[in-house]
Amino acid sequence: MFQKILIANRGEIACRVIDTCRRLGVRTVAVFSDADRAARHVAMADEAVHIGGPAPKDSYLRGDAIIRAALDTGAQAIHPGYGFLSENPDFVDAVTAAGLVFIGPSASAIRKMGLKDAAKALMADAGVPVVPGYHGDNQDPAHLEEQAGRIGYPVLIKAVAGGGGKGMRLVERPADFAAALQSAQGEAATAFGNPAVLVEKYIQQPRHIEVQVFGDGARAVHLFERDCSLQRRHQKVIEEAPAPGMTPEMRQAMGDAAVRAAEAIGYSGAGTIEFIVDGSRGLRPDGFWFMEMNTRLQVEHPVTEAITGVDLVEWQLRVASGEGLPARQQDLAIHGHAFEARLYAEDVPAGFLPATGRLAHLKFAEDARNETGVRQGDTISPWYDPMIAKVVTWGKTRAIALGKLEAALVDTEVAGTVTNIDFLIALTRHQGFRAGQVDTGLIGRDLDALVAASGSDAAARALAVIGLAGLADPAVKGGMTLWQPLRRTVAWQGGEAVLEVLGPGAARVTLDGQPLDVRWQGDRWWVDGALCRHRITAHEAGVSTFGAGSLHLAPLDPLDRQADAGAGAALTLSPMPGLVKSVHVEAGQAVKAGDRLAVLEAMKMEHSLTAARDGVVAEVLANAGDQVEAGAPLIRLEDEDA
Repeated sequence: MFQKILIANRGEIACRVIDTCRRLGVRTVAVFSDADRAARHVAMADEAVHIGGPAPKDSYLRGDAIIRAALDTGAQAIHPGYGFLSENPDFVDAVTAAGLVFIGPSASAIRKMGLKDAAKALMADAGVPVVPGYHGDNQDPAHLEEQAGRIGYPVLIKAVAGGGGKGMRLVERPADFAAALQSAQGEAATAFGNPAVLVEKYIQQPRHIEVQVFGDGARAVHLFERDCSLQRRHQKVIEEAPAPGMTPEMRQAMGDAAVRAAEAIGYSGAGTIEFIVDGSRGLRPDGFWFMEMNTRLQVEHPVTEAITGVDLVEWQLRVASGEGLPARQQDLAIHGHAFEARLYAEDVPAGFLPATGRLAHLKFAEDARNETGVRQGDTISPWYDPMIAKVVTWGKTRAIALGKLEAALVDTEVAGTVTNIDFLIALTRHQGFRAGQVDTGLIGRDLDALVAASGSDAAARALAVIGLAGLADPAVKGGMTLWQPLRRTVAWQGGEAVLEVLGPGAARVTLDGQPLDVRWQGDRWWVDGALCRHRITAHEAGVSTFGAGSLHLAPLDPLDRQADAGAGAALTLSPMPGLVKSVHVEAGQAVKAGDRLAVLEAMKMEHSLTAARDGVVAEVLANAGDQVEAGAPLIRLEDEDA
């Protein structure tokens, strides 16, 4: 076993690796950027080395600086985590050339699986089923359109070098193919530097089921499957293991195929074989096809650990240090069921836009495994993925595990930035999901209902007003009349309410004309005679309520002024901190509502900013390459009466 390793990553995965290293007595070296000087993973590690600026290209993607840090600190090996350099074969070669051990697969294995078209050809040769499609080198648009016709619509255009949904377009009609192809190629070129695409048959009721594999370079085993079908924009939201509805016959077929795939490339370490599954007629052995292989540890690996009792990071360290496979296939079994929910700083009603902010309050549920890289007081940075935590639960049955996930999310408290936690709670209560009726289109079909269900109720708003008025403190709950005005207006950013103190422990809150009686009785809050289970928390950013739905009220800034009523349509503002990737208009140019004005890159995603109305561009206020803050003006249209 190694004595010391360097972790070439940040956030929750760096903390996760450190946890296992501590248990095994392995010392750890963290690396950090300017933005991460005070990060949790830096505090947890035995040593930490600064490697550059906040942008990933200036720090976490600098393979030379990372290798130098490993050599200078006496580390014997480098663990890549996931993302950044974890699937970069050139980095693996450089690590090896420096006399260090890369805790993961060989550069050769990564290269073989790095391009989707070549990987699928390799898998077909290994007897792994692949989706019907065109994976050739001819990228002529006319040829690709001809191949799409042969495959049969609907088809999926996918970037050859892609991942995370980038460079992917669904085409349902031949008339839409040319425009979709141009869009996919443009996004692929921007995201990966490679515009090449492949074309595949689109599965009508698809499920995303992946198999965890582990190899030692010669042999491999599988650790069963995970269902990752609950997605939005091709990004996973909640994962579970095992897959609901899985049959022994299909599990055997998928596991065997995954092992063949790993052994075909001499795979060493943890990896995942991703399959697309036709769920229209139930799970069956002839209804799954290879999509891609992730040659690294997956974000959702904890659910596999929960049902198998295996620490995959420990296995990675043991095999990389020269041991053989820690277990045989017959030694592995499934115990119970597990879920993982990804808690992000993002604005769900605004279209899941990534968010930033200082975590003024942070508290996790005790009855859950909470994988996180942040602490209360930390800042969600615009430079990196906005994940706050992964909330993982286990139960003897799927129903028990899902009930525990719902309870854990309800008990989780985050304030200082908007999050998707209410959306996650709504998903755990979705009847189809609870019944195991999952496919990749579930969120898209029911998005409006899920977003509506994730809002706060009147009781939560009334309690938040009580908190903002300073009446939630234990010292004054029972004596509200001692020092508070009997009637006053309580205002916050975006709203106001009338508060009347009725007597000891009693008040009336009128919101939007609706009066609600609030009482503190028997150490509980009651609203209009009903027991209220919301919790009130005051913090540096204001007041929050948590429970069935969270609500956050920020005190009114007396210096804040509303913008001119017509400015919203004339002025395009940056919705978040980010990098202006491109500007598509110039002063004097006429635009139509919905036309693309600029592209903003933030938190590893691109966001198109469009015109809110018809008009003429008066000013372009930002240039490609500019780093802008949330709310920064980017494009201004001429006044409508100009």
